[in-house]
Amino acid sequence: MVKSFATKMQESMQEQREAQLQPLYLKTVTLVERLHRRLLDVIKDEFDRRNHIDINPVQAYLLYNVGEQEITAGELRTRGYYFGSNVSYNLKRLVESGHLDYQRSLVDRRSVHIRLTSKGREVRDVVAALYHRHVNTVEQAGGIDCDEFVTMTKSLHRLERFWTDQILYRL
Repeated sequence: MVKSFATKMQESMQEQREAQLQPLYLKTVTLVERLHRRLLDVIKDEFDRRNHIDINPVQAYLLYNVGEQEITAGELRTRGYYFGSNVSYNLKRLVESGHLDYQRSLVDRRSVHIRLTSKGREVRDVVAALYHRHVNTVEQAGGIDCDEFVTMTKSLHRLERFWTDQILYRL
């Protein structure tokens, strides 16, 4: 079968678009991963400056995300913050170190509800203060204003949705 000129042009334009999009997509994927690691580095640096060495940055980030809520480990995973085994390991360490308190669910004995202890709230407050400082300086020092954050957040949510759809609908 002979392809029409219009079909060949469409295919050529599609190939050009893919050639432009591929390096941008791959750079974004790499940047997302690198940004997460860099955030953990920033949190680690904050705790190092305070000589607070009994907790690692992943655990501090986890405590911040628990906040004042009483939640399950499963809820932490479904929020997308942590890998399954990583959550279990870190929760166990945080309970052992006195940062978290836990209680088995009365309804489902497999489910554990966690909440911050006063020691955990202190860690959460350090991370919250760090974020507060960043909010007050990111525009001036980082050169990122509100409109750029809105655009960036919208784009990242779309990418997250795209990846979620790949899993849910096996696209």
